[in-house]
Amino acid sequence: TPSAVQKIKQLLKDKPEHVGVKVGVRTRGCNGLSYTLEYAKSKGDSDEEVVQDGVRVFIEKKAQLTLLGTEMDYVEDKLSSEFVFNNPNIKGTCGCGESFNI
Repeated sequence: TPSAVQKIKQLLKDKPEHVGVKVGVRTRGCNGLSYTLEYAKSKGDSDEEVVQDGVRVFIEKKAQLTLLGTEMDYVEDKLSSEFVFNNPNIKGTCGCGESFNI
């Protein structure tokens, strides 16, 4: 989303050695999977690259099917600010919202 693009641009502004962010999933939590997000210095050999308004997002190979069709957003409210993943593939989530299953 435009909000996520702006936040990533802001985060990368002070990190000239990084060219984008990498998104993945890890086995974690009470429901199976959790998202990961980290700075990336380069595109990995098996990463899928998505470019949106000049922002480069790399998707790890093992996360590509899990994240297919997912929208990444950045949301701020009075109590928190975070990246949110709107994933149409999710079948269920845990009560705390930290993990999901496909």
